[in-house]
Amino acid sequence: MLFAFAIFGLAFYVIFKTGDFTALLLAIIAFVLVLAVYRLGSGRSDSGPGVAKLLVTHSADERPPFIDATGAHAGALLGDVKHDPFQSGGLETPPHERVEVGAIHKAHGGVLFVDEINLLKIESQHSLLTALQERKFSIVGQSERSAGAMVKTEAVPCDFVLVAAGNIDSVQSMHPALRSRIRGYGYEVYVKTTMPDNVENRQKIVRFVAQEVTKDKKIPHFDMHAVIEIIREAQRRAGRSGQLTLRLRELGGLVRVAGDIANADKAPLVTAEHVVRAKRTSRSLEQQIADRYIERRKEYRMFSTEGAAIGMVNGLAAINSSSGMSEFSGIVLPIVAEVTPAQTKNGGVVVATGKLGEIAREAVQNVSALIKKYTGEDISRYDIHIQFVGTSDGVEGDSASVSIATAVISALEGVAVDQTLAMTGSLSVRGQVLPVGGVTAKVEAAADSGLKRVLVPEDNLSDLVLEARYVGQIEVTPVRTLRDVLKYALVGQEPQKESLLERLAAMVGATSRTELPGGSKKGPARPAGS
Repeated sequence: MLFAFAIFGLAFYVIFKTGDFTALLLAIIAFVLVLAVYRLGSGRSDSGPGVAKLLVTHSADERPPFIDATGAHAGALLGDVKHDPFQSGGLETPPHERVEVGAIHKAHGGVLFVDEINLLKIESQHSLLTALQERKFSIVGQSERSAGAMVKTEAVPCDFVLVAAGNIDSVQSMHPALRSRIRGYGYEVYVKTTMPDNVENRQKIVRFVAQEVTKDKKIPHFDMHAVIEIIREAQRRAGRSGQLTLRLRELGGLVRVAGDIANADKAPLVTAEHVVRAKRTSRSLEQQIADRYIERRKEYRMFSTEGAAIGMVNGLAAINSSSGMSEFSGIVLPIVAEVTPAQTKNGGVVVATGKLGEIAREAVQNVSALIKKYTGEDISRYDIHIQFVGTSDGVEGDSASVSIATAVISALEGVAVDQTLAMTGSLSVRGQVLPVGGVTAKVEAAADSGLKRVLVPEDNLSDLVLEARYVGQIEVTPVRTLRDVLKYALVGQEPQKESLLERLAAMVGATSRTELPGGSKKGPARPAGS
């Protein structure tokens, strides 16, 4: 620095006296030459000068480090050697000055966290595996185009605890060797999406709402009724009785939207009304698209809400956004059945239309076997046509099994079905009505469509968490067997209806009980999770 001041000071003095700027050029050349001679003669070697560069430091009383390496590229994760534009002439930077530690080295003695682990390149995952096994990893240049790629340090300690996160599909696409080490030396944890609905966990939801308001700093606080509405929504999104959802990010979005609506209304506090209005706005984009589709469907009345008809049933379906969200939209799904004499001598066929998925088609076949058993009819003499009305986008799942069976039996026996009710439920081959998903959304869809009663599986009754506006608007009736369904669904022609119900009762009673040693009898087993 002293030499630089001296030589450039002299140059400017000469320019001031003579006006010749050549002195400045000569000063620059002289400075570069002297600097080169100084660098070459300073005793520098490839191992660097005597003073080491401190890369990672920890004090004795310091807490173990927690390093978040989510989204880190190879150099940031594993360490790198900087590129040096001055690679010759004695001006290059010593290799040790260009070494940069990675997240694995900073996490030495602590925790390394990587979210969406599958987004790391396979090479980086393999290097991470090596670091886990050896507990040390040399720093090399990560770019082939850089001079740093020729530099390699001694092995640097990196003894850390790895915590990797990801969705099920992403975890399955991890480097198999890395996942094998995780399972061999650690453990895999599937995070729960619900927690028990008790006083302690409800208080945690209340605290969560307060934290979200405080963190946002722009929305007003919630009154008691608004917080209760948030808890009810946590129950709804859990989809199971006695549970609260743990998808707190989705609940946080609902809290903020309700707060924004309250701000727009210039309200001092967020009320339950604001939360109810916010439920629609805070839904995911995919679910909003599904809601728009349902609204367009409602413009065309493809089902009846009064009277009775043969072979026509108002089924119910739930549309999910398939985006990992816990939201459902309900829709009334009309199902029509027609029975005609078989057109071939080889026996009748069952024809189902409506772009059915694999599970839905299997459900239709199971229902066909059930009808043959419980009605006593030889359905091989008939062609059975089942139509899912207005399902151009397809149908999947077996929750329409009860509706299919009711429509076909109605068509076979010539007994009308009450059009003021709807139904949902899976059906076992023994005539038992099994629980289904999205039952709350289905019941609310029936209420919005003007229907008066909904038949739901008995095991789903405790899963219902209806909004206050639906209370008293629709009657929910639990059913356990196909006989229960037909008892409420079929109308008119009492002798024929009672005869059918008696046959069904006898069949269900004969097939749902098993003999135990000693002559005792055992009732039907409740399905898992009921």
